[in-house]
Amino acid sequence: MKFEDLTIILVKPQGPLNIGSVCRSMMNFGFSRLRLVDPCQEYRSLDAKKMALGAFSILEQAELFEDLPSALHDIQIAFGTTRRFGKYRKNFYTPSTAATQINALDDGISAALVMGTEDSGLETKDLELCQHFITIPTHAAYPSMNLSHSLSILVYEIAMKSDAGKKFHDPIPQQLAPGKEIEHMFAHMRKTLQDIDFLDHNNPDHILRTFRRLFGSAGLTQRDIQIIRGLMSRIDWTESQRRKNSDT
Repeated sequence: MKFEDLTIILVKPQGPLNIGSVCRSMMNFGFSRLRLVDPCQEYRSLDAKKMALGAFSILEQAELFEDLPSALHDIQIAFGTTRRFGKYRKNFYTPSTAATQINALDDGISAALVMGTEDSGLETKDLELCQHFITIPTHAAYPSMNLSHSLSILVYEIAMKSDAGKKFHDPIPQQLAPGKEIEHMFAHMRKTLQDIDFLDHNNPDHILRTFRRLFGSAGLTQRDIQIIRGLMSRIDWTESQRRKNSDT
């Protein structure tokens, strides 16, 4: 699916601030097609423009419709967002699974994310026009989400599961150093730090345990160990030079 094949449809959005924020979320993730069904009169007000910022062009180009059937006239697959769990609505996509389904659509297939009013969401008659339903799992104590926040979650998931998201990768875990090399490093560190009187000769492990905890939390690679031992070797050399100079 190409991003231009996906349309965001807001049904009776009530606040210009939310409408502007929706535009900003859309542009953040590369979406530009917006349709508004019976929006509030202030949908292009200064408040909306302030929230949209550089994405106000999306709102300027938004298409207006009197009702949802009209807004869906050329849409082939509609995903309605809801928390209504009725008798005939038992199969719901999460944002992640919906994103997978949307990205699997062939190029040229027109799809839409349909979102309802900020206070009550989509009505049953609107949901009946959608082929699929998406719900965002939220905490039962406060399940209602801000309109633009909800959309941000949805378009983020779609973008990350698209070709555009494939250029981002989590860091590849590096191979950790074996325990034998780590213990050699600590033995070297113990000797070096004792030689410069950094460690208490009567209880050197007291401070050394702190280094063990710090390095243990970090997870040391072989390169890390080489750098630390290189530092210890440099300290060793510097200390030996200091002692030579003090003896002369």
